Amino acid sequence: MTATADSVFLARSEGISAEGVRDQYADGKAAKVWEIFIGDKNSRTDNYKNFLVDLLRQKGCKRLLDVACGTGVDSIMLLEEGFELVSVDASDKMLKYALKERWNRRKEPAFDNWIIEEANWLTLYDDIQDHIKDGFDAVICLGNSFAHLMDSFGDQRGHKQAITNFQKCLKPGGVLLIDHRNYDNILETGSTPAKSLYYNTSHTADIKTSVLFYCGKPTLVSMDYLIEGNKLSSEFRLSYYPHELKRFTEMLLEIFGAQAKHKLYGDFKDMSLVQNPAFYIHLVERIRS
Repeated sequence: MTATADSVFLARSEGISAEGVRDQYADGKAAKVWEIFIGDKNSRTDNYKNFLVDLLRQKGCKRLLDVACGTGVDSIMLLEEGFELVSVDASDKMLKYALKERWNRRKEPAFDNWIIEEANWLTLYDDIQDHIKDGFDAVICLGNSFAHLMDSFGDQRGHKQAITNFQKCLKPGGVLLIDHRNYDNILETGSTPAKSLYYNTSHTADIKTSVLFYCGKPTLVSMDYLIEGNKLSSEFRLSYYPHELKRFTEMLLEIFGAQAKHKLYGDFKDMSLVQNPAFYIHLVERIRS
């Protein structure tokens, strides 16, 4: 009998779904706090915005699939930069903020044409098949979002299925941009950097980090967030699968093919410029036919 993490360890705040791809924002509490914490697209740090926009333009990308759009911050930023977006998320509580923004700006053609759907990564290709057409120029999965998908069977089959779906949504030559925290360093030090590289914010965050090992293998990292500022104080727990860099890279190339072009960035910079990044960002290209 295999015990789930939640039977031995409180992996998430009360009210958070545990079926399929976990909606860790299902109770609405974390979603509301997260929206206040990250603010609107103006809170995105310049180095992150410039990195993402410049990279997508260099690759000739126009039509994008944001598979972890959350409250819509990145999608809105990219719409305003002239990209076409299909945006999906597993959390309807997060999506309501994106839907509200689309409605408020519906008179702008880019927002009127913005497609927003609730979707599960494990069935993504089938869920949005009508929107895929000839394939997307880029699929983006950023903000440490992919790590929310746990390894329920111990062999990462769910991770592989999700990335396979991302790959299938790309046109030949299209690129996947996917990131994860530097879990190698978190597992070594037992701590998580509290300051986010993604957000400029007046709120401060303290993150207490816990690691769950199963049969000697790290299987879950829980982060207890305390967010304070502007008379706001809230605590909530989010849990992540600790993707180690070597294995994650191997998994990408296993799915995209050993000959696929792969480039690694650290904290939105070339790896030659950073030694121990807080985030790793992978760029992998679907092989042309």
